[in-house]
This record gives sequence, structure tokens and C-alpha cells, in this order.
Amino acid sequence: MPHAFHRRAAIGAGLALPFIGTRAAIAQSLPSQLAWPSQQVRLVVPFTPGGSNDAVARPIADALQQTLGRPVMVDNRPGAGSTIGAAFVANAAPDGHTLLIASSSFVTSSTIHRTTYDAMESFEGVARVCTAPMIVVTKPRGGFPNMRALVDFARANPGRVQYGTAGLGGIGHFAMESFCLDAGIRMEVIPYAGISPSTADLIAGRIDVLITTMASVKGLVDAGTVPVIAYTGLERSPFAPDLPTIREQTGIDWAVDVWWGVLAPRGVPRAIRQRLNTEINAIVSTPAYARHLRAEGAAPAPLDLDAFASFLRTDITRWRRVAAAINLKPE
Repeated sequence: MPHAFHRRAAIGAGLALPFIGTRAAIAQSLPSQLAWPSQQVRLVVPFTPGGSNDAVARPIADALQQTLGRPVMVDNRPGAGSTIGAAFVANAAPDGHTLLIASSSFVTSSTIHRTTYDAMESFEGVARVCTAPMIVVTKPRGGFPNMRALVDFARANPGRVQYGTAGLGGIGHFAMESFCLDAGIRMEVIPYAGISPSTADLIAGRIDVLITTMASVKGLVDAGTVPVIAYTGLERSPFAPDLPTIREQTGIDWAVDVWWGVLAPRGVPRAIRQRLNTEINAIVSTPAYARHLRAEGAAPAPLDLDAFASFLRTDITRWRRVAAAINLKPE
């Protein structure tokens, strides 16, 4: 599912300006003989404008356009849980001019949709941009005070706890099922067509809990409408250091973060991917971009090419195992 960041006026050309000052030294270190780019670069966002992938993409596009000396266009191609945009990139020429702004849902969606591409074999990693923990929120009246209470109740009452998700196969669905497997509990999934109807039912008390990104429910959390009972990351979030993680509360060695990054079609030369990795990591590491992400509960998380490739393989393998364990097959 697209984890919608709240849109802010800072997204756009104005946000790119602080990124440019660090570029001269980096540009001098890049391969001068590399005849790339030779045309417009396209960043494909597989969701509608306004979502998290879009918010990640646009400042990067603006900054890359300045440093590459070629137009860099954000191309929104939504549909089928991100698989339409992903298929477009997978089938593009492997020349580095067409790239995908991907996220965790790119992996999970590929497990439930029959696609013309393979998430692991049809793409090359370019750069990881950022990560964000998810949160567990509970219904405001009669909900669970913490994750320990939720786990204890679910163990004593298999299937009684109902959790919402913004669609089968989304990262929220996979994350909760992964936790249930590791905790040895069973909860009933109630799928919705998006985050809004699922939060509406949570507020009304028709479901018990919801796992999602902070950005998706930030307004409700800030207003005190829905209680947050845990972060899903390995460590407490700097955005709410008093809120313990699921692992702290339950003793279960489990954690998950949502990630966003840039992928290329399989076959793009390493020299091109290396230049893009260097450029994007520099953009992501600027204070301006970090502030942009911090406002949405995310944090910069750049990796070099090989580390990102390893991360992708691990992530894809993890969610494929979850899909197999819950017997979730492509439709």
C-alpha cells in the first residue's frame, strides 16, 4: 500500500536548492568518460501523486536535474498495488534513463499479483533512500493498553483479535502476519480499500488494532483520537523516545521498518548505478532532506550498491516466506 506522507509545500524545486552546494567535489570524483545521461531521466512512481513514494521522489528529481544537467521527470504510473509502474520499469531499456521509486510494498505486492517481472531478478538496486518504523494503534475505547496485553489475549483467544489493513498483500498485512507467526498467535485480518476506511472502523471500535506508518495516521495520533501502543522498529524512534518497541514489550525478537529506494531495470551498467548511488546518497545525507523526512517520521538510510543489493535480497526472501507460511498466492 502507498504509505501516504502528508504533503507539504516545501516539496518541489525550492527544497532541492540546499542539496546543490555539496555537489562540486562529488562531480569531480565521478567517471568523466561515462556518457550518461544522454537524455531525460525518468523516475517512475508506481502510485498516484501525493503519496510517500512521490514525496521521496520529487526532491531527488529536482536535485538530480541540477547535478546531471539533464531533465529529470517524475512519472506517476499507479495501479495494481504498484505493479503497473514496476512492470513499466522492468521492461524499459537498461540504459539508466528509467528508474523506479520503490518501497516495501513493491516487494509485498509482487507476492500477491501475477506480474510480468520478478522482484528479485528483474531489477538492480540503485540506492536506498530512507526507512521508517511502523506503529501499532488500538481502538480508543476498550483497546489494548500495550503489546504484552494484546499478545496474552490473542494467545488465550485465537482469532478473536481483529486487525485492519489497507489491503491484502500490503506491508501492513505482511508485517502483522509476520509478527503473529513469530509470536505464535492468530489474529483475524480485516482488509480495507485503503487506510482511511480502516482507521474509521478502528475509531468506531469495529476492529481492535491497526499496524501502519505514523505518517498515515499522524493527525489522529496528534489529536489523541487513537492510542499508539508500540513501534515496530529494532530500537525506539527518536520521534517518540518514550514509546517502547514491540520487542521490548513482548520479548519476541521481531521488528520491521518500511523502506524507500531507487531501482533500475536489470542490466543497467554498474558504472551508471554507481554514479546514481553516489549522487542520491549525497542528496539524502543533506540536512535539508533529513528535515524533510523527519517531518514525516522517516530517516535517511543510504547504503552503497552492494549493501543495498544484499538488503533487497533479504527483504524479498523474508516476505516471500511469510506469503508461503500464510498460504497467500498470486491472483
